[in-house]
Amino acid sequence: MSAKHQSAQVSLAFLIASAITLGMLTLTIVLVGQSFRGMEAAKVSAASATAKQLAVSVDDRIRAITGPPAAALAVLGHDPLAKTDSLEQRLARLPVIADILTSSDIVSAVYAGYGDGDFFLLRKVRESEVSRFPDAPSNTRFLLQTITRDSEGRRHPEWHFYDQDRTLISREYPETYEFDPRSRPWYQQAKISGITELTDPYVFFTTRETGLTLSRRATGDGDSGAVFGVDVTVSDLSQQLAELRHTPGTRIGIVNREGAVLAYSNTDQSLSTDTNGAGPVQVDNLPHPALADAMARAQTDGDRHGVSRYTSANRDWYGMTEPLASLDGEGLTIAVAIPADELLADVWSALSRQTVMAGAIALLLLIIGWLLGRRVGKPLERLTDRVSSLSRFRFDTSIKVDSHIREARQLSVALDDMASTIHSFQNIATVLNRGQDLNTLLRDILDQIVHIVGQNRGAIYLFSRQNSELTLAVDRDLNLPPTVNEVRSDADDSDIIKHLRQLLPGHPVFAILRNRQKQLIGAMVIEMEHGDHTHLSDDLIVFVDEIAGSAAVAIETRELIESQQALLEGIIRLVANAIDAKSPYTGGHCDRVPKLAQMLVDEAEKSTEAPFRDFQLNDEQRYEFHLAAWLHDCGKITSPEYVVDKAVKLETIHNRIHEIRTRFEVLHRDVEIDCLTAILDGEDADHARQQRDQAQQSLQEEFAFIAKANIGGEFMDDADIARIRNIAGRRWLRHFSDRIGLSSDEHQALEGIPEEALPATETLLADKPSHLREWGNQVPPVQKDDPRNRWGFDMKLPEYAFNRGEVHNLTIAKGTLTDEDRFKINEHIVQTICMLDALPLPDRLANVPHLAGTHHERMDGKGYPCGLNSNDMGIPERIMAVADVFEALTAVDRPYKDGKTLTQALTIMARMVEDGHIDRPVFELFVRSGTYRRYGEQHLRPEQIDEVDESQFMKAD
Repeated sequence: MSAKHQSAQVSLAFLIASAITLGMLTLTIVLVGQSFRGMEAAKVSAASATAKQLAVSVDDRIRAITGPPAAALAVLGHDPLAKTDSLEQRLARLPVIADILTSSDIVSAVYAGYGDGDFFLLRKVRESEVSRFPDAPSNTRFLLQTITRDSEGRRHPEWHFYDQDRTLISREYPETYEFDPRSRPWYQQAKISGITELTDPYVFFTTRETGLTLSRRATGDGDSGAVFGVDVTVSDLSQQLAELRHTPGTRIGIVNREGAVLAYSNTDQSLSTDTNGAGPVQVDNLPHPALADAMARAQTDGDRHGVSRYTSANRDWYGMTEPLASLDGEGLTIAVAIPADELLADVWSALSRQTVMAGAIALLLLIIGWLLGRRVGKPLERLTDRVSSLSRFRFDTSIKVDSHIREARQLSVALDDMASTIHSFQNIATVLNRGQDLNTLLRDILDQIVHIVGQNRGAIYLFSRQNSELTLAVDRDLNLPPTVNEVRSDADDSDIIKHLRQLLPGHPVFAILRNRQKQLIGAMVIEMEHGDHTHLSDDLIVFVDEIAGSAAVAIETRELIESQQALLEGIIRLVANAIDAKSPYTGGHCDRVPKLAQMLVDEAEKSTEAPFRDFQLNDEQRYEFHLAAWLHDCGKITSPEYVVDKAVKLETIHNRIHEIRTRFEVLHRDVEIDCLTAILDGEDADHARQQRDQAQQSLQEEFAFIAKANIGGEFMDDADIARIRNIAGRRWLRHFSDRIGLSSDEHQALEGIPEEALPATETLLADKPSHLREWGNQVPPVQKDDPRNRWGFDMKLPEYAFNRGEVHNLTIAKGTLTDEDRFKINEHIVQTICMLDALPLPDRLANVPHLAGTHHERMDGKGYPCGLNSNDMGIPERIMAVADVFEALTAVDRPYKDGKTLTQALTIMARMVEDGHIDRPVFELFVRSGTYRRYGEQHLRPEQIDEVDESQFMKAD
């Protein structure tokens, strides 16, 4: 007991020494705090006085800005320019306008608007502003923008570019220059009032500067409606505010009653809302909220002229506001926000010096107290440090300390055991939560549990329900048999353990692994090499069972995830294979594109060239790209194969050239009958036969021409189209009804069309109403203004869903597809996005619909379905497009084309790069890396693999 009392006395002495020190520090803090408050109040008062003086200075500057232009405008109101009605007359007054413009740095433009909508404006163009006018010569210093109307009211806009000496450099006639001064507020206000009007401050559209417009109606203008205007900038106010900042971090702004910022001390901050904005940026939209918070605090406190302290963006500020007397109608206020740390920097410096002195005294007292209690209190201090590590979740820190105090030593041992146990649980939780594959998960689980129980060896068996046996999955130095046979899934844990004890040597402890449904999934074996093998602790057995239960759940979850992923992979391949199997002509496309795309992604990740230098996909992104590549054409499952595989122009479910051949046969026989009839009627037989032969020969030639046109090609000229239409006009006689034996769809197409009396005259080729199919209620949501279109599609919708007109199809100028057919094919990408978007994909796969649906977009924005451009697509999307194009060019299983050689395919793709179809860096990587050749060796025919001059496809540096 005496030792314990001695320890308490030593600790109490240390606490008393600490209390004395703390009391001294408290007194010091109170005194220093009072000193700080006094200095703070002085600093704040000085800042408030500075703000008031700043308001006076700004008022003077605003009056200086608006005064001279107003005087110039009053003089300009008497100028003859108001009564001119032609551009030549107005150009004669150009020197007067130029003198007003150059007389002041703040005047940016002088102009006149007329009652008939004419406009005459002269603008200064600084060297830094020339780039804003793409058509302006580099030495432009004045820009004259005019709009005049002729006697018929037609607009004639002109832009004149002048150099510093006002010598005309060039002239432009912009057709898109739309402007009517009569609709502008400055014109309307001055026209009504007849006095000088001042607009609200706003951001000039052309120069993006903040300023005002002064306008005045011309004196004695009668009904001409002439109004003069002058634009003046107030942007130099921002520079003045920047020079008057109290500290480097001070923010000063001039704000009107609507909260618009007219000037801001951070001169690098643009004060326009956006490139099309008509007014200044709102104070709430500034990058830093300090000024907005200062004004809000002043309104909340009911004192707009006091100083308030507040916190903004995790920083303390002093804010103050002062009204400005100039521009009364605007209700201008100057707001000042000063960082507290900068304003009080000197105060804190003095406070630091006082604190150092107090700290030195406190340190001296602490050293004395520490020397007195060191020998007794040092072990407790070390133990306290170790316990602090535990409070910071550092359970891997050793807690044991050497101490002559028994209680301190015992406490350190207990805490060390506790930390080791918690650390082991942490490791187990980490293993269960982060295991990526089943084998690694099992191995890590076994290692942790073996470590927890203080052993070295163990194993895990997994149960095979099909074979009724346990299969060794992980073996840590036990050399156990690979299988344990004759294990019943419905057996009790005790029976399974008995069975295992008979077959496995040593002194193992067993834990049976069961899932949430209590089904057997495996067994864990730990060899007890240390301790009493014959008297196993019940606590240890229960602990191993509980940990094994968590491991079983984790194993089951991992197996489910892997099986679900395998199922998803299988379904994806099933869909892709179904699409390829649907058409004998596109078989393998959905299989080859993912392989080629993955090859190109691998090359992009290895490349050190721009823009691939920083391109890397993690495992989830790689899997997301893999799924998107496999599903990129899943929408084709909805595309009719007779459209996708349309080899000739007249093909639908069958090639309708056979129907047309039959009609030619009818006409051929009609000619024969006409010949025989003429002979029977007594006409000259030789003449009749000659006419028959000529007519039949003509039919043979015309059918041969129609059959050739049906094949399709790269181009059909107008003469051939005219000949088809001429042939289509031949007549033949139909004796049988065309309204029987029809499907309901065909009947519906003929609804409202009366049946012709038989026999009926038909044309050889026709575009009939029955050939058309309306969209009905099956209109796809591809138009931009369709309220159902939530995917951003932007495609042109044909008038009809199908147009099977014979002349319409035969006169296709290029290829075999009509606009309706091509839309039906292109629609597959719309269906792809809609189908994938409808799937409940997890967040890590949320980008699959976008990746799968952009391979028909173009770099120039002319692709489909959304009209994206290069800025809207990343490297994976561009790679998908290149892979899809190359596979389509080289495929040999298409009915409407032959597979291209490597050189032919790359030549076509190079033209597509120039046309803005595919991405140049990805194409050059495709060529430079040799990916095209490796793919060709795997998937192309030998005759397609030729020697390629890669240099002709690489853009010269």
